[in-house]
Amino acid sequence: MSEFLLQNLNFILPFFLLILGYSAGSIAEKRHYRSIERREQKFLALPAVTLKDVQDNEKTSGQLVIGNAVISIDYFKRALAILRNIFGGRVASYESLVDRARREAILRMKEEAAKAGAHIIVNMRIETSAIGQSANRKKQIGSVEAIAYGTALIKQA
Repeated sequence: MSEFLLQNLNFILPFFLLILGYSAGSIAEKRHYRSIERREQKFLALPAVTLKDVQDNEKTSGQLVIGNAVISIDYFKRALAILRNIFGGRVASYESLVDRARREAILRMKEEAAKAGAHIIVNMRIETSAIGQSANRKKQIGSVEAIAYGTALIKQA
């Protein structure tokens, strides 16, 4: 048996690493989604809207709040995305990557606003960018950055 493994190590090792990468990446992604969902429930009472202004009869002050997140894609999902790019169609692995980055950035922005005592975030904007596309020789996306920013309105006493 050990002789068979040694002779076929060139085939077994990449397969093993692929399985390990898929398992570790799936576990990390599921854990991150659970964390996001738990924290989103916590901040349901703090709305973040794209309106530039809200009618408010009380005196408020505004403060810039920012949240950003960089989420990396695992090797297995990158391999699946390469195959999907060859044959065409929806690239679900990149969709979940962008979704996690966007939601995490919004949550971090809301956390900053809550610390400042805000009751609403107005004029919220989200931007995304690919990181690592020009940094490596293969021109593949390594990570996605999402930045969410807006104006936190804080009631004055």
